[in-house]
Amino acid sequence: MKIVALVGSIRHASYNRKLAEFVKNQYAEQMDVTIPALQDLPYYDQDIELEAPDNVKAFKKAVLDADGVIFVTPEYNHSISGVLENAIDWLSRVEHPLKGKPVMILGATMGPLGTVRAQGHLRQILDSPGVAALTLPGDEFLMGTVQNKFDNAGHLTDQATIDWLDHCMQDYLKFVKQVAMTKVTD
Repeated sequence: MKIVALVGSIRHASYNRKLAEFVKNQYAEQMDVTIPALQDLPYYDQDIELEAPDNVKAFKKAVLDADGVIFVTPEYNHSISGVLENAIDWLSRVEHPLKGKPVMILGATMGPLGTVRAQGHLRQILDSPGVAALTLPGDEFLMGTVQNKFDNAGHLTDQATIDWLDHCMQDYLKFVKQVAMTKVTD
């Protein structure tokens, strides 16, 4: 199963990037996860959307070809980051590669609420007509106090968090398969 993970933080030591890397490694037998460099995308510009730069075309194709997308979002000012919004803006135009795509949202923050506001906002964005993604219902992965859950080497060590992530990932994998089966029968 091919999955693209879109990480909304470009900081080198980003906890959300560490979370995406953990997912990539932890579930490697169940899915092949790629993590594109969102910082390499130019700002969305409607003037060039029909003849987008090659890296934008490659990014959109990777999402279009994927079986699903995992959004890994920090929380910036009660919302998602500009880099993640920019990526979604590119994905919401012309080909609409997120339309009907099964997506899951993960998020980590140093505060106690675990990106709850950003994830709520992201769900609204993913439901907009230009995006029209299918967001995994029910399971919310909100990792608060993330600084206490990774070791110095960047490994997720909190067993309760790993257990909840395992549960959410199993539900997501089932969801991706259900969406694929629905498309086959349509």
